[in-house]
Amino acid sequence: MPKYFGTDGFRGEANVGLTFDHAYRIGRFLGWYYSKDRDAHEAKILVGKDTRLSCYMLEYALLSGIAASGADAYNMHVTTTPSVAYITKTQFFDCGIMISASHNPYFDNGIKLFSSLGDKMNDEFLLMVEEYIDRPDTEEDIPFATKERIGKVIDYMDARVMYSGFLTTAVHTPLTGLKVVLDTANGASYALAPAVFKRLGANTTVINNTPDGTNINKNAGSTHIKGLVNKVLETGADVGFAFDGDGDRCIAVDKTGAIINGDRVMYIWATWLKSQGKLVTNTVVTTIMSNMGLYKALEEEGILYTQTKVGDRYVHEYMMEHGNIIGGEQSGHIIFNDYLNTGDGILTSLLLSEVMVKTGKTLSELSAKMSDYPQVLVNVIVSDKNATMNDERVKESVKEAEKSLDGKGRVLVRASGTEPVVRVMSEAKEQKDAEEAVSKVVEKLRELGYFKGART
Repeated sequence: MPKYFGTDGFRGEANVGLTFDHAYRIGRFLGWYYSKDRDAHEAKILVGKDTRLSCYMLEYALLSGIAASGADAYNMHVTTTPSVAYITKTQFFDCGIMISASHNPYFDNGIKLFSSLGDKMNDEFLLMVEEYIDRPDTEEDIPFATKERIGKVIDYMDARVMYSGFLTTAVHTPLTGLKVVLDTANGASYALAPAVFKRLGANTTVINNTPDGTNINKNAGSTHIKGLVNKVLETGADVGFAFDGDGDRCIAVDKTGAIINGDRVMYIWATWLKSQGKLVTNTVVTTIMSNMGLYKALEEEGILYTQTKVGDRYVHEYMMEHGNIIGGEQSGHIIFNDYLNTGDGILTSLLLSEVMVKTGKTLSELSAKMSDYPQVLVNVIVSDKNATMNDERVKESVKEAEKSLDGKGRVLVRASGTEPVVRVMSEAKEQKDAEEAVSKVVEKLRELGYFKGART
């Protein structure tokens, strides 16, 4: 398994866990790898970023490394993660790079790599990148480009226009009259999302759209939904949509203030496609974190479902292998494979808006047949997440906690791919039962000395 690159890229606090040197060496490797067997300037690599202060530093490090190794670097500047995936694929780039730590606070940052097909890079390639990152300087054997082989750095903001056009044409019904509130989390979608909705005729109000480098995700966006709920109720909007820092997630808010998470989004879209005779494979691809209520509701509609490990990468891999067209995560990463092969918050919001306009129904009405099981999640900060997950005593405590639910719920424990955190989750028909099951596991972690803190 990769050492630096987790389920969603190379993450770390800027200039602590993820430094200028890391970014430069990633750029050096990618520029060399894609240009080593080609004539000058035949290799081209796409770079985008979100609005974090440290993005400038990492951006220029990557661009310098790419050009120094002999490839051309095309710079989209501030843009969303799915736009980098889309442009990489449709404009035939060798690979794409997104600088972002998604929903994390501003002082964190990350680097995500996409293949020429717009997919997240596979582990085999990431291991090669990591081997070069860790190679001592004295052993560096990647040559610098010279003379005409030195790469160029090209401003490529036209790509944002191309992507905006793709989003606009994804919706075939005008949104005229639809009253929408957008929370762009002071992140990558702050300009793009409002422009698309306004172009489609929606009456659009925007909050958290003044990024200053340090306010990305700060009490805003898909992980801090209260502000959007209040704005929707205050303005009498039909719907609200909250994105995360890099724009690949979407959580919706109904006109009543009800929160529509990724599970409900998948239910709405799957039942809509089925009603149109377009639900290919009749299957929704979820992760193990999806709510049992989703599965019960899908069963009642005669729709199949499957589960993958947590991470939209794993959802997408399963979808590609089995030909599925809808999948995602409760957190709001939704993949509409007919449109794009990665989660896209703006696309999600547009497709939900179109269903609302076509049916004349609210999101609550569209998902009314789905009832969530009470779900309790505690993020436990641990001393060593790998040791925690491999400890047989921890595994036994999970089995005992689940046994206490008497077949009417479940307990899941998994390690975060990007933080020193173990997530302990339980579902049950009764809230108190789920809380008690989680408490049993957390107390065992404390007893064994792994516990360093917790947050809900």
